Order: sequence, then structure tokens, then C-alpha cells
Amino acid sequence: MRASPRMSGIAVAGAVVCATIAVWAGHQKQSPEPHAAPSQPRVSQPPAARPPAEFVPYVNAWSDPGYDMAAAASRGVKEFSLGFVVAGDGCAPVWDGGTSLEDQGLDTRIEGVRRAGGDVRLSFGGAEGTELATVCTDVPELASAYAEVIERYQASRIDFDLEGEALADAEAAARRAQALALIQRTHEGLNISFTLPAMPDGLTPQGVAQLEAAKQEGVILSGVNVMAMNYSGDHTGDMGDYAVQAATAAQARIREVFGMSDAAAWKILAVTPMIGVNDVTGETFTLEDASGLARFAAEKGIGRLSMWSAERDQPCTPEMTRSATPTAPTAGAAAPEPTANVVPNTRCSGVTQRPGAFEAALRG
Repeated sequence: MRASPRMSGIAVAGAVVCATIAVWAGHQKQSPEPHAAPSQPRVSQPPAARPPAEFVPYVNAWSDPGYDMAAAASRGVKEFSLGFVVAGDGCAPVWDGGTSLEDQGLDTRIEGVRRAGGDVRLSFGGAEGTELATVCTDVPELASAYAEVIERYQASRIDFDLEGEALADAEAAARRAQALALIQRTHEGLNISFTLPAMPDGLTPQGVAQLEAAKQEGVILSGVNVMAMNYSGDHTGDMGDYAVQAATAAQARIREVFGMSDAAAWKILAVTPMIGVNDVTGETFTLEDASGLARFAAEKGIGRLSMWSAERDQPCTPEMTRSATPTAPTAGAAAPEPTANVVPNTRCSGVTQRPGAFEAALRG
């Protein structure tokens, strides 16, 4: 049966209307295309600043030195190189100046540092006195002498300030390395550092030979500390620049001797200037030099900065100047040259400063 022609037209018209409504409804439901947020340019972040080098000042082991290690530990100085242990009667260790290992005043000071959260690094050698390796000719005997001091103070950190004849003696250098290898095996976790003379062009040949002897014996060193001081009468320029030059050259030699990466060689490096007036005429390490060295140390990732010495970090009074005790020549200088100006001494820097100003500058 065929559909009526009239009814077919109505159906077609209805379909067209429905389609039109559907299309209109679809347009109404469709949300407008959102505008994309403008892309923000990426801002590159500057590299994180490296922390300042650890500050480990040298302190004399006198019973009444006028320097409060416990107070310094309370303000954030957590390690002190305490010197110096030398040979007394034969191969028996004592503190320089004849202070016994049983000195109760020193015990009290060390205990105060530890209660305040710090510790001491026992330093053997120094410019005065006789370093043990030069008189203890038997390696086990020498190791026993070192161990006696370590165990007496329950120390986990030791340092060897080697200069002059103690460093030039090749046989002593070999014995020292052998003894240190022995005690490092018997004292787990023992942290050993060397403090060595330097010139602006780096470590001395004798200092390098001591490092090579230690490497040959398997001694693990935590630090190689260069004495940036007392170069010679020919070096009367900027002491801050000289310290940077000495550190840079020493780092390159350390990297070479131990086969270290660049970063590791900087990390093992330490630098010790003699603050204020040095023993060599014309050499003065200023507060500006200290600030510059601290910036350089942070930039390179140097492990430690120190100073000779904590007791000297104050201005000289007229009384100090009149009764000045000259400091011992260090870093290979033949002898202090005479001067009509300020005489460097153990109690003050010889420059205009506030008490503690070098500590603040070197800590960054």
C-alpha cells in the first residue's frame, strides 16, 4: 500500500524542523573555546651558594692562654687545633713549653669544649720543640708515643704541623708515615691531617715528599693544611693574594699526588694564614685579606680555614707591645727580620681590629 502524498510532505517538514532544533540546541551547549594562558618565561635559578669553609683555629695548649675555647664552641666554632705535642725526655711526648700530658688545667679546657659541642684536634710538631719522629727511631715506639697522646685525650682527630728540620729529615718522614699507617689501623676512624709550609707557588718539595710517603704507606688523610705565611723578604705584596695563589698551587699538587678529582682536592685542602703582623718584615695579613680568603674558600669548596693563632685575634695594648713575646718563625722562614715597628707576639695581631674580628672574617 502506498502512503498518501499529503502525509509524506508533512513528515518531511517535521523532520526538517526537528533537525533544525537539534542543531540549535547543540550550538547552545557547546562552550566557547577558552583562551590559552600566556606562557611564562622560565627564570633560571642561580646556583646555590656553597657553604663557608669550616673554621678550625690553632690554639696554644697553655694552662692560661686568655682564649676561651668553650665560649667559641658555644658561638659555633666546633673544632680547635691544639698545639703542640713534642718530644720531652727521649721519645716521651709532652706539650711544648714542658707542659705535662697530665696538666689538669688543659683537661678542664678540653672538657669544656666538648660539653659545648666542640672538640679538639691534637697537633704534633710545630716550629719549636722536637717532633717525635726525629728522635723515636723505631717505628713501633713512635706509633706508641702517638697512641699514648691519642688515648690520653680520647682524641679522634690529630694533626702534624711539620716544618724546618722535622720536615727536611727524610728518614723521619718515612718513619712518621709508617707509624701513622700503623695507628690508623689500630684506631678505627682516626682522622689525620698534615700542616705544611707553602710559598705562593705552592707546597715545598719536602712537603710533597711527606705526602708521597704517607700515600705509599696507605695513610688516609682528611686534610692538607698549607701555612700561608712568612714567605720571605721578597714577598711583601698583598698577603691575601699570596694566600689564594698558595692554595691554588697546593690544590693542583694534591690532586696530582693522590689522583683526586678537582672537587675532592679542594675539599681536602685547608689554609692557615698568620693573622696580622707576620714574622717576616713587610708581611701583614689584614682583615680585608681574611674576608677575601673566606670568599675564595667558599667559591672553591675548600674544606677548612684556620689561623695562627686564636690568642692573637685581638688588638695589641701598650702593655702587650712593651712585653711582646715574638712568635716562632714558621713556614720555612730562616728567622724573623729585625724591625723597628710592631713586633709580632703571641697575644695580639699588631693591627687595628676588634677582638675576634679575624674569626668573624674567616668564618664568612
